[in-house]
Amino acid sequence: MRTRTRLLAPLLLSTACATAPAPTPTQGEAMAVTATRVSPPERPFGTLREQAQRQQAWLNERMEKALPQLMRQYGIEMWVVPMREYNEDPVFTALSAPTTYAARRRTIYVFHDRGPEKGVERLALGGGSQGGVFTPRRAQRQVDGGGVSREAELWGPEQWLVLKQVLEERNPKVIGINVSRTFAFADGLTHGEYEGMAEALGPDWVKRFKPSGGLPVDLIAWRGPDEVRFYEDLTKLVWNIIEQAFSNNVITPGVTRTSDVEWWMRQRLADLGLDTWFHPSVDLQRQGVTEAQLGEDPVIQRGDVLHCDYGITALRLNTDTQHMGYVLREGETDVPEGIKAALKVSNRLQDIVFEELRPGRTGNEVLRVSRERMKAEGIDGTIYSHPIGLHGHGAGAMVGLWDRQEGVPGNGDHKVMPNMWYSIELQATSPVSEWNGQRVRSAQEEDITIDAEGKVHWAWKRQTAFHVVR
Repeated sequence: MRTRTRLLAPLLLSTACATAPAPTPTQGEAMAVTATRVSPPERPFGTLREQAQRQQAWLNERMEKALPQLMRQYGIEMWVVPMREYNEDPVFTALSAPTTYAARRRTIYVFHDRGPEKGVERLALGGGSQGGVFTPRRAQRQVDGGGVSREAELWGPEQWLVLKQVLEERNPKVIGINVSRTFAFADGLTHGEYEGMAEALGPDWVKRFKPSGGLPVDLIAWRGPDEVRFYEDLTKLVWNIIEQAFSNNVITPGVTRTSDVEWWMRQRLADLGLDTWFHPSVDLQRQGVTEAQLGEDPVIQRGDVLHCDYGITALRLNTDTQHMGYVLREGETDVPEGIKAALKVSNRLQDIVFEELRPGRTGNEVLRVSRERMKAEGIDGTIYSHPIGLHGHGAGAMVGLWDRQEGVPGNGDHKVMPNMWYSIELQATSPVSEWNGQRVRSAQEEDITIDAEGKVHWAWKRQTAFHVVR
């Protein structure tokens, strides 16, 4: 590092003073010059260490508050979650510390509900304690044939024998395992792991296995109050980037292509040290031109209606946002009223879903009632909202799919719960008088949070006016 600093400093000096060559600076001078020339990194959510401390607090809260309640709700006395390195169960990120990126060799998490007074015991058979969340338990292995034993890293068949010891000591009547034909989030137990566990434990224990049902789904979906506070800041950043993307800072009408805007949005995240869970998309609608005529990567022109779909990943949490923009024509000072009206219609559909998204209802019930109200108000729209959080298309009750407006069997039959988040995603299509009645699709997506009392809140706010490129 010192060598690199000394090499960089003369370059910086020669750039600043293009006359005589600068003398070789001392180490202290080089560091001072570098500090004045290099901008500090942008860290919208603090250092990585600060982020990890916050995430660890979220994990502790999830284990202490959500886990016991959900295990009792689903009738799971003991929950066993085995997985192998790089083939982790979907629930892994809801159970692991921010400094853990993968399971260790084979990791078996065991949760034993000992009742309201003693609480849920948490064991890790393999892997670490995840910041004190689990009590690690190791296998005993003979060393050098001398009769001396010590704890060994769990890996092979002996790991299942440690699990068998845990079961024999606690004698649970019901053992929950993550197998499901309905929920991907509850189907993390691989076939190979099941076979190895069943063979080692024997038929008497296998008889006590029970699908864990909604337990992993709802544990992944559960969010605490500080996560909500963070999510508001994350959503503000989403808005900030979209506002820049749909402005003259990024778009030059007649020059900029939709892909240019997409890559700018993607690069902006990389520059901030953040990531996304999908590549951004930008598309447009134009008066008198069909989608096919526009082609795959059109140049943005004046008079175009813009649309983007954008998500940010930070501290393992995800956003999902769709906004609308407009490029002013020469002589225009505002968005045409007919196009504004199209946005108002999709805003109204947002209102309806927002009002109907209530804990205790299934996703299919929310969809059915919302669509009935939509049709009664004469809105031509589609509703395809989804949970969000540790995954972009998150765990929980699905409220429609764009091609399944009659409801989604299985996933849509799950119930909305307090302390979870949704992306209200939908579209409304309206005729625009300024475009000779041509129909304009206003597709919007905005994230919401549901608090412990079941009240719905916008994560920050929702779009009610177009982003404008002048």
